Amino acid sequence: MTLAATPATRAWEAERGRLIGIAYRMLGDFGHAEDVVSEVAIEALNAERAGDDRVRSWPAWLTTVCVRRTIDRVRSLAAAREEYTGHWLPEPVATSRLPEDAVADRELLSIALLHLAEQLPPDARAAVVLHRAFGMTAVEIGEILERSPAAVRQLTSRAERRLQISDDAAGAPPADPVALASLMTAIEGGDIDAVLDLLADDAILWSDGGGRVRAALNPIFGGEKVRRFFIGVLEKATADPSQPLGAVLLDVNGEPAIALTHSGRTDVLMLEFDADGRIRRHPSGLQS
Repeated sequence: MTLAATPATRAWEAERGRLIGIAYRMLGDFGHAEDVVSEVAIEALNAERAGDDRVRSWPAWLTTVCVRRTIDRVRSLAAAREEYTGHWLPEPVATSRLPEDAVADRELLSIALLHLAEQLPPDARAAVVLHRAFGMTAVEIGEILERSPAAVRQLTSRAERRLQISDDAAGAPPADPVALASLMTAIEGGDIDAVLDLLADDAILWSDGGGRVRAALNPIFGGEKVRRFFIGVLEKATADPSQPLGAVLLDVNGEPAIALTHSGRTDVLMLEFDADGRIRRHPSGLQS
């Protein structure tokens, strides 16, 4: 998107990456995030042309408008997602595609947390994103959401408890690159047992075919049920020798992921490991 150089558009260009980071974390959809931020640019240009005297700081004004427009988009998408076939997952995005500002702080960028954030009301989602990922104060957030600082602190605290995040939380152990490489080798070699041995007993599988391909309509709970699901998938995927399985390590949403190619499609596998290095949560989304 190219705009004539004015104070408003120069500010928008400088803030664009940060605005996309806010909108994507709230929406879990990169395309919608880009659309919202483009709409903010047009609104900024219109405000400037109209001589809007409420604009004391373009970065602050842009952030406020972006958050409010994103909340509107969250609400409009909620109805559509209620009728969505299967379980909707956030859109995985290659880290290299995200603006640098969007990944400068990777807080609330993981697919697992974006997925959990779907459970939060729009205002709570905005509050926790602005506080955790962008370090904004309760006063600053209150001005955007038109709430008191005390109400914002309460909103943020409840959202953090819902997401099970805190300043001293250890979080999920990072994926071991060696373990991921071994997993890819096992997948490409069709070693189903080696793949399944990495699943924790309490593993959970979430899958989303993007409305284009078949996927499990509901989450699958328990290592044994996930194993049975994967046995069916892998056996089918390896049945045609002319279309071998392929696995490539990617950096997605600031985390390592596996792009699994099979049967003419590519799935992005985001893996969360437990303290023993076993896979405990597996959000899978269609890439292409």
